[in-house]
Amino acid sequence: MSGANQARSRQGQPVVAVLGTGTMGDAMGRNIASAGLGLRVWNRKRATAEPLAGVGAVVCDTAAEACRGASVVLTTLANEGVVADVMDQARDGLGDDAVWVQACTVSPDGSRRLGDQAADLGVAYVEAPLLGTKEPAVAGTLTVLAASPRTDVRDRVQPVLDAVGSRTVWLDEVGQPSSLKLAYNAWVLTTVEGIAESLTLAAALGVDPHLVIDVIDGSGLNSPYVQSKGPKMIDDDLDAPSFPLEAAAKDAGLITDTARAAGLHLGIAEVVSERLHLAEDDGLGRADVAATYRTSRRTPT
Repeated sequence: MSGANQARSRQGQPVVAVLGTGTMGDAMGRNIASAGLGLRVWNRKRATAEPLAGVGAVVCDTAAEACRGASVVLTTLANEGVVADVMDQARDGLGDDAVWVQACTVSPDGSRRLGDQAADLGVAYVEAPLLGTKEPAVAGTLTVLAASPRTDVRDRVQPVLDAVGSRTVWLDEVGQPSSLKLAYNAWVLTTVEGIAESLTLAAALGVDPHLVIDVIDGSGLNSPYVQSKGPKMIDDDLDAPSFPLEAAAKDAGLITDTARAAGLHLGIAEVVSERLHLAEDDGLGRADVAATYRTSRRTPT
């Protein structure tokens, strides 16, 4: 552990290992460092993690190395399978008193499986999916949905959650945060597809799509999300993602699969999932989720 991290640890503040420093992990790591917490980071491609050295992070070559000396381990990785694999790699570096905060969007059953893995690893588990994309992650204004089988760890992880978010909603049982996250994302993705279809329809009927955004503005159905995504669709300003389309497609699949397992057929969610996967197949996975607008909605001839 570096001298700075040792000093912070002696002051009673947690030292945090961030595993995965993509868009969200990088932003969260910076806010953790800004809050005065010790920071150790790892990413599969070390070059992606290197910029965090500039805010005092210890950049590590392996997940196990990043976890050594860390009291909180925060996973911000792509999906359940990657999370499970990386935490298995981290096993030798995990302290007996470590708390694993799992922020990746997974299914409720997936979160429970990761909780079982935490028990096998001998660490406390906090399920903590996030509401928000790149901009609130950078600003530290994410909403954290959290649950843990151990209520005694809440105070230990709260400084970390406060560093990355402006609100923490604690739920009663593991699996509930992921369920709420999927319900929230079902609304988000339905909104994106709804904007795309409204703008496409207007253009096809010879109406300036900007007018759709204008008439929504000030109405009871207006939202900052509409006013943000709509103009970006029209202007084709979609290559710098705040929420990558490939991540949205993954989440859409989780939504429909989880709904089916619960005996539900969500018609709109099924269509949205289909549209996002079609856009991903068109090579738009690394663009913003709003790039679904680029996918043709013309009737095949």
